[in-house]
Amino acid sequence: MSSPFTLVLTGQSLIHHDVRQVSDAGFTAIKALIRQADIAFTNFETTVFGRHGGWPMKGSYFGCSAPVVLDALKDIGFNALALSNNHAFDLGPPGVLSTLEEVAERGFLHAGIGVDATDARRPGVKTFGTRRVALVAMDAGPGPATMYAADATDRRPARPGVNGLDVSRRFDVDPKVFANLTGIQDIFQSSPMEQGNYAQPHDPPELQSADEIDFYGTIFCRSSTNRRRILVDEASLQNHLSAIRQAAAEGAFVIAYLHHHHWEPNWREVPAWVQSLARACVDAGAGVFVSHGAPVLQPVETYRGAPIFFGLGNFLFHLNEGEVVWSAPDVWKSMVATCRFDADARLQSIDFLPIIIGGEQLLGAKNYHERIIPVPASETLGAEMIKDLAARSRAHGVSIDVEGTDEIIGGRLRAEGSL
Repeated sequence: MSSPFTLVLTGQSLIHHDVRQVSDAGFTAIKALIRQADIAFTNFETTVFGRHGGWPMKGSYFGCSAPVVLDALKDIGFNALALSNNHAFDLGPPGVLSTLEEVAERGFLHAGIGVDATDARRPGVKTFGTRRVALVAMDAGPGPATMYAADATDRRPARPGVNGLDVSRRFDVDPKVFANLTGIQDIFQSSPMEQGNYAQPHDPPELQSADEIDFYGTIFCRSSTNRRRILVDEASLQNHLSAIRQAAAEGAFVIAYLHHHHWEPNWREVPAWVQSLARACVDAGAGVFVSHGAPVLQPVETYRGAPIFFGLGNFLFHLNEGEVVWSAPDVWKSMVATCRFDADARLQSIDFLPIIIGGEQLLGAKNYHERIIPVPASETLGAEMIKDLAARSRAHGVSIDVEGTDEIIGGRLRAEGSL
């Protein structure tokens, strides 16, 4: 018979340093919170430079880590890792193979990359106590086609890579802008070979009507308004939903995970397509949906009794010295969410612990590479963070209250019908 259980979820872990030797009372308290959970989940936002080697596949945003960082994550208390993200292919297929090998060796529940597309789509499954848990992890890009896993055919070998959710970015533009783009295209893309050459390594996108043009790999559509749209490929979506349905039908509690960088102009807002995807995952049988990518905290929702975390920001965010692009204070603020479920996997409550990476004393500094560990926020800042999350989540139909003790401040979402 199954028992009640707790699931802890954090922001993404972009980890390059072994943090096991860091001595800090606040970090120790966070580790104690994570270790008490039955399931403790984060996104492993890097790739392992291990036995299979590899080569940098990026420029400025390249990152890889030694296998020892997985020991550090295990020491913190994590036992479940999503591996599907924009850094998973930073060393190419060798990095994917090393990551799979090192993660499996340490016994993590994991999903999101594989030796081919079939393997990458496969849910990770592990039993914690009496609870069977499945993880379905996907990445929606944007990223090069070559980073996504592919199955072998009679003329092509398999490619290790990331489990991709196929999406396309399309821009609606008014007739005047459309005419200008068409004029440029007529001048420089008159030859079909010109378009084919610049499509590599991607395949040229397919046009649906005369009101669309392929402008060097991006689709522009003639319209009455100017806007960006993210379109989810239906066949790709159904492949992922089918994996969720099957895992749920086999009795597993399913964690559905998405990583993406198709943010709104205000990156604290939830893209409409992500909300639709999250609900579709719950409809398919997921017990929780969690997403990373935007490096900031986004609202929380509950749908059909399942918690939806549209974006938990960062938990570990190790930068190189001199890297200043992530200077916004919100990048360094996040929450640790503790979800409590009853024996029937019904959500009872969610407790939120506000955290600051590097501590509040560094929020105004510029030495971002020195922000190695998270610590709990102070009572004043923690209450502000909870109230801000509550205000933004209220639009998604949930209520979060500020709670806490003299030592630590937090927030609680009580599930409808729970005690």
